[in-house]
Amino acid sequence: MNKIRVGLVGTGGMGKVHYANYQHLPEDYEVVAVCDNSEASAQVAKAWNVRRYLHLADMLDAEDVDVVDVCTPTFLHHDMVMESLSHGKTTITEKPIALSLHDAREMLDEAEKQGCQLYVAQVLQFTKEVQALREAVKSGVYGKPLDAYFERLSACPRWAADGWLFDVKKSGLLPYDLHIHDLDVIVSLFGKPESFSFTSCQGVGKNYPEQFRVNYNYGDLHVGGEAAWFNADIPWTARWRVYFENGMMINDGTTLKAYQFDHEPVVFDTTDEVMVSTGINVPPCGWYYNELKHFAECIRENKPTPYVTRDQLLTVMEILEEISEQWRK
Repeated sequence: MNKIRVGLVGTGGMGKVHYANYQHLPEDYEVVAVCDNSEASAQVAKAWNVRRYLHLADMLDAEDVDVVDVCTPTFLHHDMVMESLSHGKTTITEKPIALSLHDAREMLDEAEKQGCQLYVAQVLQFTKEVQALREAVKSGVYGKPLDAYFERLSACPRWAADGWLFDVKKSGLLPYDLHIHDLDVIVSLFGKPESFSFTSCQGVGKNYPEQFRVNYNYGDLHVGGEAAWFNADIPWTARWRVYFENGMMINDGTTLKAYQFDHEPVVFDTTDEVMVSTGINVPPCGWYYNELKHFAECIRENKPTPYVTRDQLLTVMEILEEISEQWRK
């Protein structure tokens, strides 16, 4: 079986994560070139023993790549993806797909026009925890879900304070950087909410919201989500709980358990078969390995992923755009 030849765009944190995981998938992928105009990327390309290009168009003209993998900062996603698709290339892009509903729709429409697949790397969909939750909701093993809450909390990433992450026009800030992970899971499980409301807060002297708490209304089901860059050195916190008619699933960030009356708690095996160091603020895990392995299967069959759909992406973008517009008023 021929390897999928990858042109990797962006050699920063996420580019390195993807590259490391490609090395654990040698039967599926071969990174043959990178595109990055930063000074550091020259040394990265040399270490990886691949050709480096300063412009995506040049890489696409010179290299016979099967897939373009876009791991650039968020504000560059739209133009990079559109360039790749215009060359008829299957494309992977890191989350979020874009910073506006208009751009996301344009990218997805271009993929359909060109007959290409566009895969958006919403990595939580490929974790064992979310897979178990998805199965529980689908099967109804604990009855109908009644209430859920998702948290994604961090100390302020001061290492990025002067960079693009704190520029709303380049990153979208908290909603697009952190809350998008949980919102994507929420929409994939429960669909588009009937309505939503949110609160946010920020300290004196801060020009960005430090915390958001969002409530999603699904009629009988209520779902909450919280994301924060706190001005305090708290531990990284990513956890959720879902209450069903006949039980509760709790992911405390370390262990996933299901509780019912008159039953011993069910402890889910969430250990990944392959663990890969990330080099970013995510511990060694199999999330990105599982994601890229799944994408390889989809690429070879030229089919979309069922876990990150067009409607799902557009619904998430629509909600994030409304949140962003409201807090900036």
